[in-house]
Amino acid sequence: MAILDSLIPFTGRLGNIIAYKRNGKHCLRTVPEKVRQTANTRRAAKRFGAASSKGALIRHAITPHLDIHTDHALVNRLNSLILQAGRNNHAALAKFRFNGYTGINTHINARPVFTKDGKLHIPAQEFKAFAKADRIEIKLIATRIDFTTRTVTGSDTAVLNITLNGRYQYFEGADMQVNVPGKGTLIVVLQVRQFKDGDDIGNRRGYAADIIAIVEEEQKETVITKVKPVHEPSHPSVSPVLTTLSAQNRQVLIQRE
Repeated sequence: MAILDSLIPFTGRLGNIIAYKRNGKHCLRTVPEKVRQTANTRRAAKRFGAASSKGALIRHAITPHLDIHTDHALVNRLNSLILQAGRNNHAALAKFRFNGYTGINTHINARPVFTKDGKLHIPAQEFKAFAKADRIEIKLIATRIDFTTRTVTGSDTAVLNITLNGRYQYFEGADMQVNVPGKGTLIVVLQVRQFKDGDDIGNRRGYAADIIAIVEEEQKETVITKVKPVHEPSHPSVSPVLTTLSAQNRQVLIQRE
């Protein structure tokens, strides 16, 4: 691996050289002349491709609603988490940080509780101001993704502003509400920023955004109605009718030709 130090960096393939960005640095590597793949490497490549596609879908659905700077390792961190979690284990995404340097627990001591009806309850607690901040902003972001069709079916946000008077500020607690009906998995993100004189604090400890809840779509129960089989009515058995020849005076009649 070589580090690209140029006035005009690029990414992509140029001949047998591939330029890419890693940890904020532009790097170069050559394309191998021959790649040998086994069955295991092919399966691993397929899993990695599926995880990368799902990670890209989540990022493109959520980051447009974020007001913070994500770290350079966001893509790799999210893809690795999806790979470790396994297929369709969306619950493992909870507590994922879009700012890898800090989480919302730095700003919120008592963890909020999100319920299926779209309500977020923030318990009473004491907020701590960073760099003499005078305001804290809490933003609730809810995005519903249908991973089967790879579509974003809906999004909603709610914002709460709290004035900070001094180093520590007591907060009585509050409720926030979002409404995202539709089909798919609901991903709930909580973003926290601190402000001073109308501008947000620029250092990476002054803001955070974490996934706090994953709500799967409730499957409708299928009602199965049992139909009793219709039996044909049984007919009573009919005894054969025996026909006897008539006789006169109990003697057999013999017809003459």
